Amino acid sequence: MEPLIKLDNVRFSYPADAENSEPAEVLKGISLEFEHGELVAVLGHNGSGKSTMAKLMNAILLPTEGSVTVAGIDTKNEEKLLEIRQHVGMVFQNPDNQIVATIVEEDVAFGLENLGVPTDEMRIRVDQALHAVGMYEYREHAPHQLSGGQKQRVAIAGIIAMRPDCIVLDEPTAMLDPQGRKEVMRTVKMLNRDYGITVILITHEMDEAAQCDRVIVVDHGAVHLDAPPEKVFSHVEEMRALGLDVPQVTELCEVLRQAGYALDPEILDVSACVDAIAELFSQKGITQNADSGSK
Repeated sequence: MEPLIKLDNVRFSYPADAENSEPAEVLKGISLEFEHGELVAVLGHNGSGKSTMAKLMNAILLPTEGSVTVAGIDTKNEEKLLEIRQHVGMVFQNPDNQIVATIVEEDVAFGLENLGVPTDEMRIRVDQALHAVGMYEYREHAPHQLSGGQKQRVAIAGIIAMRPDCIVLDEPTAMLDPQGRKEVMRTVKMLNRDYGITVILITHEMDEAAQCDRVIVVDHGAVHLDAPPEKVFSHVEEMRALGLDVPQVTELCEVLRQAGYALDPEILDVSACVDAIAELFSQKGITQNADSGSK
């Protein structure tokens, strides 16, 4: 089976402006493939090119050089633009900028109306999408009355109602509080797990990236790392040199390793970290008294 999305030696430059007499090259020969059913995080500091890469996947932008294909369709084929966007939907950072209707279910139906989906089919898709993101009970609410996390879930429902093969989320939790971030990540993982939707998550949140199957690190317009999260985050000093952080569990294990404790550098899970530390204590003959909490 061919990859769902393929970037082949992609370069992209923004046009010259008043401040820059030369076009600003943002992507410098990126080649990547995304398979059906993947859950992928894309990391990079501001200006690294990750958001530009996301917009290329949906044909919002077109490559200056190289090619981007979606389900075998070249994104430069203007006649296939609608088909491309039916394969790949996008959710952006600010949910308020994506909501166009005054009632939740009408907002979810907006994209379907543009596609000319029959009313009966539209009703089914809207209800299914709202159930999928846990927002069905809010279908008749005004979007402005919802929390940030709920608004973002409505935005995601509007995309999945169109039944894409892939959803690209460009920092969807950046403007949300911790509870909102948890709601959105729970929804993202469920869509990938239960519906088989390919999810490409552009994020600054390392703990979100750690929940994905694959992590791509972009730096100065090029792919720097591409591996499972435990492999990527084991490169603690390398990540810091790129101006990026690592998950809190990774940070703790790194501090303990530097203090001389032999911990696996690929630990990402809290419970695995606890077990590893408990094993170290056991090896050193340290026991925890359940009553007093003392040695």
